[in-house]
Amino acid sequence: MITPLDIQNKEFKKGMRGYKEDEVDEFLDVVMVDYEKLYKENMELKDKVERVNQQIEQYKNIEETLKNTLVVAQNAAEDVKANAIKQAELILQESEGRGKEIIEKANKEVEKIRAEYEDVKKHMQIFKTRYKTLLQSQIDAVLDACDEISGEE
Repeated sequence: MITPLDIQNKEFKKGMRGYKEDEVDEFLDVVMVDYEKLYKENMELKDKVERVNQQIEQYKNIEETLKNTLVVAQNAAEDVKANAIKQAELILQESEGRGKEIIEKANKEVEKIRAEYEDVKKHMQIFKTRYKTLLQSQIDAVLDACDEISGEE
């Protein structure tokens, strides 16, 4: 690529009927100034493109990092959810076990109370029978005593 310095230092051979040297020099000066501006602008644009490409690369890296972070977060959320479900199941099983134990204990208590009730009922029946027998024997004794008293008179 031609540089502005190449334009400035360019010398043309002189021929017999050549161009006017002053006009050529003036034109070359104008071309050199415009070319120098374009050359600098081109260099600046190349630098800018390079910076933009670096930023794009940086943004791509950030995007990749964000994607990875999102995947990790999703996995962590799934793990937390799975653990919560397992824990809930364990709590449910434990609660069901405790409930069964309580019901079993209550049933045993009911059976114990029924047995005690039946025992008290049986003792009551025995007591009633003995009491009746005692009362009957007392009545019989009183009647016998009355009969003896009435028979003596």
